[in-house]
Amino acid sequence: SFSKVSVKCWSLLHPLNMSNSYNVKLYHSKALTSPYPGSHVERSQVPEDKVGWMTEWRDYNPVEYTAMSVLSGPNWADPQINDKGFSPKFNERDGEVERKSLNGLYAVENGRPRNPAGRTGLTGRGLLGRWGPNHAADPVVTRWKRDGSGSKVAHPVTGKNILQFVAIKRRDCGEWAIPGGMVDPGEKISATLKREFAEEALNSLQKSPEEKRELEKRLHKLFSQKHFVVYRGYVDDPRNTDNAWMETEAVNYHDETGETMDNLPLEAGDDAGVVKWVDISEKLKLYASHSYFIKLVAEKREAHWSEDPGPGCHE
Repeated sequence: SFSKVSVKCWSLLHPLNMSNSYNVKLYHSKALTSPYPGSHVERSQVPEDKVGWMTEWRDYNPVEYTAMSVLSGPNWADPQINDKGFSPKFNERDGEVERKSLNGLYAVENGRPRNPAGRTGLTGRGLLGRWGPNHAADPVVTRWKRDGSGSKVAHPVTGKNILQFVAIKRRDCGEWAIPGGMVDPGEKISATLKREFAEEALNSLQKSPEEKRELEKRLHKLFSQKHFVVYRGYVDDPRNTDNAWMETEAVNYHDETGETMDNLPLEAGDDAGVVKWVDISEKLKLYASHSYFIKLVAEKREAHWSEDPGPGCHE
């Protein structure tokens, strides 16, 4: 059987492939962690060979759990499936709520959407507001590392230039992450990317109207230039359940000269504890699948990633 390392490489190099249950089987692992985040709820155990829905499992008996923070009816959450007057339109745009998946059509059984990556040992929504896909956006803002005289800094071993990205240290788990967040109903993904970056990395919510206008001008410059979509699709996330899951669009905005971002004061916003420019390399330990997104950006920009040219994840 595969070693742990190659399983990891394999699952990263082959994102969700619906027709191939083998890939899917290897695909989600964080979505099987217990206890469920923010609770004492243990998922029912799902053996590796029974993750895929194609495998029949008559005795499958998942635990039902939806957090109180979701059931209390905040504006970002759906009602329960059987609530009167709630008839969601799955696999399409439902009013202001985007219920389409970035991975194509998902199954709906007994009125409940089914996680495209397979069983998780938990039904309901857990901490997620929406039945089905919960859409997030991850802006990866990068620049070249420069020395005191403004020259790009190359890595001593690989000779490749070092790329930096704006990272936030998450308050909830203390891990470094991309300053992303959830897409608001009716919001374009481009607007979410810019808004989340402003709120999380620049603390825009605490700024005066005048400062906000100045910030908006600089951000517009950065976010309206050519960018590159790093990843779109299902995310293996510890909050995922059989009926609700995270999806994201990760987009790289690169400040080639560094001039745009030089004048933006990085300040921690609501969900973030600390914000800073972090050197990109494989040594970074990041939240969720963020390391994978960052690696793709480094490859795309031909920046330094790994000192070890040995047998790693190569396609």
